[in-house]
Parts: sequence; structure tokens; C-alpha cells
Amino acid sequence: MIEYRNLRIGLLGAGNVGSQVASLLLEHQTELAERAGAGLELVGIAVRNESNTRRTELPRELLTTDAESLILSSDIVIELMGGIEPARELVLLALNSGADVITANKALLATHGPELFELAEQVGAQLYYEAAVGGAIPIIRPLHDSLAGDRVKRILGIVNGTTNFILDRMYTSGATLEQALKLATELGYAEADPTADVGGFDAAQKAAILASLAFHTVVPLESVYREGITNITLAQVEAAKAAGYVVKLLAICERIEDGTGSDGVSARVYPALIPEKHPLAAVHGAKNAVFVEAEAAGDLMFYGAGAGGIQTASAVLGDVVSAARRHVIGGPGIAESRHANLQILPISAITTRYQITLTVVDRSGVLAEIAEIFRNHNVSVETLVQSVEGVTGEANPPATLVIGTHEASESSLSATVADLAASTVVETVVSVLRVEGL
Repeated sequence: MIEYRNLRIGLLGAGNVGSQVASLLLEHQTELAERAGAGLELVGIAVRNESNTRRTELPRELLTTDAESLILSSDIVIELMGGIEPARELVLLALNSGADVITANKALLATHGPELFELAEQVGAQLYYEAAVGGAIPIIRPLHDSLAGDRVKRILGIVNGTTNFILDRMYTSGATLEQALKLATELGYAEADPTADVGGFDAAQKAAILASLAFHTVVPLESVYREGITNITLAQVEAAKAAGYVVKLLAICERIEDGTGSDGVSARVYPALIPEKHPLAAVHGAKNAVFVEAEAAGDLMFYGAGAGGIQTASAVLGDVVSAARRHVIGGPGIAESRHANLQILPISAITTRYQITLTVVDRSGVLAEIAEIFRNHNVSVETLVQSVEGVTGEANPPATLVIGTHEASESSLSATVADLAASTVVETVVSVLRVEGL
């Protein structure tokens, strides 16, 4: 029997996710209360316009345009507005009022996370954000709690469903990027303006959050290296497939050790080749997955729906129950562990592998000149595949070289590519992709 008073919940935003959260809160009120140990009363839903038509019908009496009054009368505030402002201002108001806050706003956390977590700690409130990365996939709580006593070495994440759908469609059906993007838009996976997804911005925000959490260090969004998938061609995807690789847009968060105790953190997003045998290669469609490499726990994989109203609502409601339990038990919120203060490293500091595709003049001595460029930068060649393609009867058609390197520093590899591009024997640097997951 529940003896604790009802907890008042204010919801900010009634979009796709917000509407689902409200609907599930109302539909499963009794069951959720039994799990939480207190009644959960949805007291209001702040919207911009009460008369707007919504995908999920909500009780009209709960809708309000007065977000501030709703916040000040709530014990728990759920922010699902998205964007930076007014979300930041309203979350600050909620925390200052002593309310716990639940958010799925990755942009807000990636940009203003330290400010919000610091305020929550000062006032003894709690900021929950399981739904901010990976949708329904439980990844925040495992990193925050289950792996808090371990040493996370690296995270490889497919954290954007739109780009994964596009690249997977190119791989499985032979569609071009433009064709796959068009289908993703028709199916509702891509927005009318897909820049945040295909440009890697969405994944970079999530990488900043994951890296900050995994390495107990504030990782600013502006320090996350970012490349999108807009330059990926079907030819690259097919060449990767022939070589036993899959192209994926990866968010990579890595602890880099220098042997002296001055460890650093790298957070980056780019399209990369991963071996077909790697678990992430089997992540198809618009699914998300996060692969964690930990010192003691070993390799862990979290897989599931990375977006969608009801899927993301599942993660939000998990945070609601956690927040309610904290109220019942009492005591201040648990502060974020962001005090390791590891150095944030630039992309040039990482070590990786490259697959470089070149067209070169087809004459004797070319391979020797190419090899000399690699030798000058101490980069070792692991594989080399050569083919000659040209118009029938053409004299000296260009040759294509696909060169795979051993592991080397990013700075050495990028310098190698620059010298290749400037070489008189190289006609074109067709593509450069990093290789991960080996």
C-alpha cells in the first residue's frame, strides 16, 4: 500500500515523445505508482499552443501555456521541448525550485551540461537523462552506476538511426546516398532538413555526453571532432563490402594513455570501416548500438531502438520512477562524477588505421614513389590492391590503388595523405576512411 503523498509531475512539451509520455503516465498510473512507492500525478503539460492538433489526444484540461507556474507547482519536471532556449531557462528554474528534472535534450546537455549538473548538486536535486542518448537503449545508467567502479577504455557507438539506415540501405540494396536519404525521409527517419543527422551534429552531441560520463571529465561539444556521411559514395560502400568491411557512422569516445599517468580523452564522430565480424556491423536499419570496452567487465553491447516516440518514452518513464523513488527515500541527489579532469585531446593525437583509395598514373616506378611517401611519415602499409580501369584502347589508363595501413598516429596518416595528394604520380585521392573495431 502506498503511503507517501502523491508526487506532482509537470511535463514541458507535447510533441511525439511528450505525448507518448503523457499518455503512458495516465494509462499506467497505478502500476507506475506501485513501482515508485508514491502516486504519480500529471498536473499539467506546457505547450506553445493549446489548440494545436497532436498525434496523441491529450486531456485538454492538462494543457497550459504557463510553463513557469507549472514548474513551480511540480515535484518532478520532464523537459521534452528540445533545443537550447527556452529549455535551458526552464530547467534552471525547475532545479532552483528544488524539483528533480528529467530530460531527453541531448543538445542542451552537450552544450550546458556542466552548468545544469552543478546547479542540481548545489540545490540537492537530481538531473536524469537516460533518454538523451540511444533512445530506449539503457546506456546512461550502466555507465553512471554499473560501471562506476570499472575503467572504461573505449566506446564505439552507432547513435544516429537516420545515418545508420542510410548506410545500411547502401550496403544491402546498392542504393546511392541520395536514394537512401530520400527513402529515409519518406519513412519518417529523416527530417525535412537532415543536416543534424547526415552532418554528424546529432552524433557529436551524444558523443560529448557519453565521453563526459564514461571518463568522469567534462568534454565540451566544441572539442568533439566531427565528420558526417555526406561524402560517402556507393563505390566506397561496395569497395568496403568487397574487402570485408561495413561503413558506419561511429561516435568514438576513448581514453588514451601515454604511460606517464597523464591520460587524455578523445571524442570524435566520423564514418569508418568496421570488420563484418564486429558486433556493430550487424546493426541494421534505424537501430542504435553502443559497444563498451571496459578494463574489468570486458566488452559490452547495448542494442535497440535509438529513436521513436514510444521507445524514447520508455527511457523517460524509467527516469520518472527513479526520481519518485528518490523522493520517497529522501536525501539529496547524487552528484555527477565529472572530476577526473583528463586532458581533452585533438584528433591529431589518436592512433588509427586508414584505407586510402588513389588513382595514379600507370607507369613503372609509381609504387616505389608511393611507398617512399609512406616511409617518410613512418606509416606502414598492411594491404595494397591494384586495378586498372579505363576506356578500351586508351593508352596508359589510370590505375586505382586501395591501400590499407597499419596503426599509426592521425597526424602521420593525415600528413601522408597530404603528400599523396601533392604527388605528381597521384591523379586523385578518391577517398580516405578510418578503420575501427580491429
